[in-house]
Amino acid sequence: MKNFKRLGRLIASLFITLSAGYLGSLANFSSLATWYPTINKPSFNPPNWIFGPVWTILFIMMGVSFFLIWNQCLKKKGRSDRIYLHSSMIFFFVQLIANILWSFLFFFFQNPFLAFVEIIVLWVLIILTIYYFKKQSKVAAWLLVPYLLWVSFASVLNFAIWQLN
Repeated sequence: MKNFKRLGRLIASLFITLSAGYLGSLANFSSLATWYPTINKPSFNPPNWIFGPVWTILFIMMGVSFFLIWNQCLKKKGRSDRIYLHSSMIFFFVQLIANILWSFLFFFFQNPFLAFVEIIVLWVLIILTIYYFKKQSKVAAWLLVPYLLWVSFASVLNFAIWQLN
């Protein structure tokens, strides 16, 4: 029964993060065929086909990371430990919402400047999430590092697109 509950939490964690990815992708559909191909992009802009697989892998890694912290939260008995873990989980959800918001600012509202400002906030939120996760699970924290690196690259790309347009 214990393993069944853990499996349920893993599935729920993956569902949460992959759903966030899906919600963010809804903002992309209208612009990927119309606006995005017409804007100037830097020479280091990756091909469009790479974004889907990379984001899917990153959202899966984020889900596993969250699952590990969720399990830690259920194990802790002390009030201060549980408050700290709940704070960690709140940071995770706030950065997840910020991730979705970026897609809407950039693609749906077609505003690279606001998207750039927001992606810097997202970057800080990811760092804070990693910081809080690391105190409970180094594995959970390390699972978020590729996400931070990708968002760092996306920040540079977003800045370049804003400057070119």
